[in-house]
Amino acid sequence: MTADVVVVTWRSGERVLRCLERLAPQQPAERTFVVDNASEDGTVAGVRARFPDVRVLELRENRGFGAGVNAGAAIGDGEAIVLVNDDVEVREGFLEALLAPLAGDPSCGMVAAMTTIPGREEVDGFGIELDVTLAAYNRLRHQDSGARPGRLAMPSGGAAAYRRVAFEAAGGFDERLFAYGEDVDLGLRLRLAGWTAEQAPRARGVHLGGASVGVGSPRERRLGGFARGFLLGRYGIPHARHLPRTLVFETLVIGWGLVRHRTLTPLTSRVKGYRAARGERLGVPQEAIEPGIGWGTGLRRLRTR
Repeated sequence: MTADVVVVTWRSGERVLRCLERLAPQQPAERTFVVDNASEDGTVAGVRARFPDVRVLELRENRGFGAGVNAGAAIGDGEAIVLVNDDVEVREGFLEALLAPLAGDPSCGMVAAMTTIPGREEVDGFGIELDVTLAAYNRLRHQDSGARPGRLAMPSGGAAAYRRVAFEAAGGFDERLFAYGEDVDLGLRLRLAGWTAEQAPRARGVHLGGASVGVGSPRERRLGGFARGFLLGRYGIPHARHLPRTLVFETLVIGWGLVRHRTLTPLTSRVKGYRAARGERLGVPQEAIEPGIGWGTGLRRLRTR
């Protein structure tokens, strides 16, 4: 199976160079695409100097992750589109393991890789699982790689593979989502179209995490809030009986923003996201929901997140 690797970057400097160095032994350079979101800091020059055969697409403005992926995917023709964050350093055999489920199952439209936390074998993420409020969590987050994961809803866009025909038929990533939530949205649309999601536990990489937006930054809260509102506006929740839990959890997040950070950004950004998706209700495929995430687990995850 042929594959195009798309790496979206913004002001990453050495970070993207380390990413490409790990990818180089696994992929022909002409099938690696770096999409630069108007870095203007020497990132592009560094990539071209160290990896002259890698194809670089320079965007005139920072269009976000999803739009960057769409632009990179559009200039390729591989049967699979592989996404690797610029702050992920893949391990040997990553690409072969990631493509195996697509090659072996024609109904598979997307595959999740596993990323670990730097300096540890602790898992950063192994795809995404969704609870009954449509909240998204990294599977096996902060657990051992051998632990039993929850139900896979879709891969995380930071380390994933998509079947090109599925990706293109779905229209790729929704570019209204600048960052966060775009992989959940695409995964749900692919499932609604009849495609399945698989996991590739041998496809591994180390993920620095939060390198582009900044963990806990005001920008992260704004973008994350918009994505949350957008997903609720487009899909709703799986069943009306889960509405009280959804309201409680959303109130806690908004209240924490007001008390801890003295900002209403979690609320205002959610409202903007909800309005952006209004009138597009698609519904939630039941097979994407992990029913084992109860109130207690959800509260613990919310607190650590």
